[in-house]
Amino acid sequence: MSEAQSVSLSYEDGVRAVELARESIESYVLHGQREQPGSMRDAFYQRTGALVRIESTRGRGSLRGCAGAYQTNDQLGHAIVDAAISAASDDSCGSEVRAAELDTVGVSTCIVRNLVLTDDPLSDLELGRHGVAVDAGEKGGWLYPTIPVENDWSTHEYLDRTCRKAGLPPNAWQDDGVMVVLFEGDVFREREPKGSVERL
Repeated sequence: MSEAQSVSLSYEDGVRAVELARESIESYVLHGQREQPGSMRDAFYQRTGALVRIESTRGRGSLRGCAGAYQTNDQLGHAIVDAAISAASDDSCGSEVRAAELDTVGVSTCIVRNLVLTDDPLSDLELGRHGVAVDAGEKGGWLYPTIPVENDWSTHEYLDRTCRKAGLPPNAWQDDGVMVVLFEGDVFREREPKGSVERL
């Protein structure tokens, strides 16, 4: 097992991360433009991965977009902007977020803090602490650290579902040719659309 990368965000950094993601989504959806991070907080100059989720709060709710990179050479501020735009585009969940939805979707960010390459994910994975990424060359995918807890998944189910998201067979994480990376992350989300931000 190997480790790399350690970035830690303050609550204020997390609030700004969510605000930046929201601003980037709105700029893209309303004007087709890429938001610029502008003058960034110190933590946002560090180079680490960022993930953004957009969830509908209407009815039973649904995932409207989820995108990002758990590993990147980009500065965090730019990684958040890129992830937010990708999450809002039709490349994410098959349909672009529309202007009429902006007041009814919640935004969350996950800022990657540590990466752990593991050859024994069943033993190394801690539910609620680790996100999972699988990489099989042309196919890859990841899931937020909070997802298995929200859905009451077992470790095995979490790994299987990450593989399915990547377009791989559920048990592909057991194959020698599939790389499994665990990552910790600071997750922040809006309590309600455009509302206050909480740290999970």
